[in-house]
Amino acid sequence: MNRTAISVLVFVAAAVSVSAQPPIPGAPPPVPLFSADVIKSFTPADNPITDAKAKLGDMIFDEKRVSADNSVACNTCHSPRNGFTTHTEAARGVADQLGKRNAPSILNAMFYQSMFWDGRAATLEEQATLPILNPVEMGQKNKQDVVAKLAAIPEFVEAFQKVFGRPPNWEDMGRALAAFERTRLSTEAPFDRFLHGDEKAFNASQRRGWALFTGKARCATCHTYDAALPLFGDNRYHNTGVAAGKQDLDQLAKRAAVSSAAGNKTEIDKLALETEYSDLGRFLVSQKKEDIGAFKTPFLRDALLTGPYMHDGSLETLWDVVEFFNRGGERNPFLDAEMKPLGLTAGEVDDLVNFLGALTSDRFAELRAAELDRQHTAYQYRLALLRETKPVSR
Repeated sequence: MNRTAISVLVFVAAAVSVSAQPPIPGAPPPVPLFSADVIKSFTPADNPITDAKAKLGDMIFDEKRVSADNSVACNTCHSPRNGFTTHTEAARGVADQLGKRNAPSILNAMFYQSMFWDGRAATLEEQATLPILNPVEMGQKNKQDVVAKLAAIPEFVEAFQKVFGRPPNWEDMGRALAAFERTRLSTEAPFDRFLHGDEKAFNASQRRGWALFTGKARCATCHTYDAALPLFGDNRYHNTGVAAGKQDLDQLAKRAAVSSAAGNKTEIDKLALETEYSDLGRFLVSQKKEDIGAFKTPFLRDALLTGPYMHDGSLETLWDVVEFFNRGGERNPFLDAEMKPLGLTAGEVDDLVNFLGALTSDRFAELRAAELDRQHTAYQYRLALLRETKPVSR
């Protein structure tokens, strides 16, 4: 292995950082989950990761001048201190405009087979650039304006020349951003230490939760576990009914099907983030009836740090998520066949959430404990309010 390759692996291994909890001085470095061979196999041959390229991507990721009014950067919606998301139901863009969807974390995004909640982008290179031209995200009118802005900033001119041997341009910008995103990876968590034989890594509740995950709760049906790529996802799309309570998805799909936007990625992007059609999910891309209301299964690594949950951010805590699936989701004509009531007790819900928390990297142990407590308190408080407002039967 050459020096450049070794340098890149070190960069990747130490990539994930949450500003709210910096590494403890003297603590051992985070343990990578993914081998060099796995990372290489998921990296396009025409866009290899190098330190310089990833660092350029990081510069662009943090640069508000990429947006139309210099107010929004990629890290505005994918903040390192928030697990590379926003901790809000939906993301806000230029001019404080509110989109229709929750900003998914970019952690482990290199392993998705397609990007965004509906898979409307095939690669990270494409995904990285679409928000820049979306009117409610970064608001730029065209690629030329973005390139002109970068070309007017000396440090970017120098960095592009160093990495690509040419001035700033749209395609290389996408390559640099994608290379940076491919370095945002989860590291070893209590779950991994438990599987490797550390009996103390799991408490009794987490052990019960793992058994529920693969058994009664049926989570592993979609959040599949693969020892070679332990991310807990199936790279598929499912209608769980999250959006079904808002509107008639069938009628919505019929209106969308006759839209001139079908097949046009730019228009699909606008429909997904700016209109009521957002809740149609994968259907906007495929135009297939079975995809109505279907959204991509998110990976579960570090999910504790990335709430609120679902494509619309409508579920505040992991307890809310588990209870939603416990009810069997929201009934609608396109509900996934696997969505059925689970019959979990309150104690089993707690156990399952405790297990999910154990999928959070050890590097964030303090933050992990604090966030689990915060979510539990928020969930219990909401339950108490519901009990107080529930009519007394006579």
